[in-house]
Amino acid sequence: MRAEDGHDGAQYLAGSPVRVAILRALRDDPRRPAELTDAVDATRTTVQRILGGFRERDWVVKRDAAYRVTPTGERVHDAYETLLTEVERGERYGGFAETLERAGVDFPPEGIPDSDITVASEKNPLAVVDRLTELLHENHGGEIRAVSPVVIRQFNDAAAAALDDGANVELIIDRDAADTSVAEFEPATDRALDDDAAEVYVSAEPIEYGLFRCGDVACVAAYDEQNNPRCVIESTDDAVVDWVDDAFASLRADATRLSTVVERA
Repeated sequence: MRAEDGHDGAQYLAGSPVRVAILRALRDDPRRPAELTDAVDATRTTVQRILGGFRERDWVVKRDAAYRVTPTGERVHDAYETLLTEVERGERYGGFAETLERAGVDFPPEGIPDSDITVASEKNPLAVVDRLTELLHENHGGEIRAVSPVVIRQFNDAAAAALDDGANVELIIDRDAADTSVAEFEPATDRALDDDAAEVYVSAEPIEYGLFRCGDVACVAAYDEQNNPRCVIESTDDAVVDWVDDAFASLRADATRLSTVVERA
């Protein structure tokens, strides 16, 4: 079979929602044309025409006045439904994947299906900040590891509350974020330098994405080119957890302690 033959079949099926609905209905149970007319809300003429197209492609057969999906038709249906699922997932996670790819981050694609996502929007531009802050507040004296390209007051306040609650916090930021912290968030910087439960490291290279690790949860945050957090996924899937742990360890190995980078008056 030529490659374009498969494309023609896929194009035929995708070209009409009614065709998809009929194949889906027949995948569930054999049906007569009149039953299909009611099930998919189409005229008898339309149903008969589509069934003829399916028979030409050997996707269905007629037996005992009812149409049944062939094994080939079952595979076509299942493959198409899988494609729809992946396309829908791509629309939902596309911004996250595009941002990380632009930053050169090799995130494992197998981690996407089992990850929840929070996306900032015009109506709720702080959705990602709020979700990460919520996760920090949910920590109760555990170990927190994070990477951030920016310093934000909400993050500082939530980290301080976590430290007050007995947590140990390890944070990696880049030099720009460190300079901002010194210039605009002096109390938070002082605590990061003085609190034994807080370890802050400064990366020599710019950081373009965020990580968060606490308990069983691992998060990856994508930022736009202005360093605004656009979306964050969170997961307990091993592929995501292991990737986040490895990414954090790699960044920390090349980072320097904040105390050796900043000068206090």
